[in-house]
Amino acid sequence: MSSTVRIANQFLTVDISSLGAEMQSLTSSDGRSWVWNGDAAFWTGRSPILFPMVGKAPNDTLKVGGHSAPMAQHGFARRSDFTLVSSSETICRYELAPSQATKAVYPFDFLLAVIHSLEGRTLTVAAEVTNRDDCPMPFGLGFHTAFLWPLPGARGKPHTVTLDNGAEPALVRLDGGLISPKRLASPFKAGSLVLDYSMFEQDAMIFPEGAGPGLRYEAEGGPAMHFSFENLPNLALWTKPGAPFLCIEPWHGTAAENGGPDDLEGRPYTKLLGAGETARFSFSTEILA
Repeated sequence: MSSTVRIANQFLTVDISSLGAEMQSLTSSDGRSWVWNGDAAFWTGRSPILFPMVGKAPNDTLKVGGHSAPMAQHGFARRSDFTLVSSSETICRYELAPSQATKAVYPFDFLLAVIHSLEGRTLTVAAEVTNRDDCPMPFGLGFHTAFLWPLPGARGKPHTVTLDNGAEPALVRLDGGLISPKRLASPFKAGSLVLDYSMFEQDAMIFPEGAGPGLRYEAEGGPAMHFSFENLPNLALWTKPGAPFLCIEPWHGTAAENGGPDDLEGRPYTKLLGAGETARFSFSTEILA
């Protein structure tokens, strides 16, 4: 049975579920909501944590460390019950350790901690992965938060994503749920992209490299948010055509490439963690206006 923890300060209130250590809501002190509500008519997710893989495996079968087992898209963390280890007014920490069920599909002794913390108008969600095994541990880790589109009070206004680095990163698409190796022209112009639902008719827009460490999401003359990423070199943008949300997804790891290696170790950007090592990843959201 899942439970929910609330953290808050004078600017923001955040609710986090023990199921998946997933944020359920992000509300500012003026009453505006910023995160999708999980309406099943479009998508039941809100802000899932992706682990131990990002995206799909060929034939929905994960091959890792010489082991092979069925695994659904984006891994098992988002469907797992985390343990609340600590909480205070402005920070909470959930942890997920291996079980018989996880070891049957991912045969490693890991510890996944998800920490939500508030400072001023910024929410930071950090994931810490520790390899408690005596051998190298490959994995992918990603964030998949759905923010409202249109942003609160901005219906009918153009919405823009602007990369901090001003880049025009190459685009890739999914082919049968796997990454197509073909690089396509960037939809960004001098780092800026005016959003349109037609961009998502072929599923997610994925930028394997070059999107940089942060971006701004805003409505013309309206509300704005800024995001910062740590140790997350890949970026995806996704929605379902007509759905009132935009998923902003920084990752370390992607789906398997179509025609590429079947094993997790061979995927682009898979993280390989040595015995006893810990890796940290973070996604910060600042409400600007």
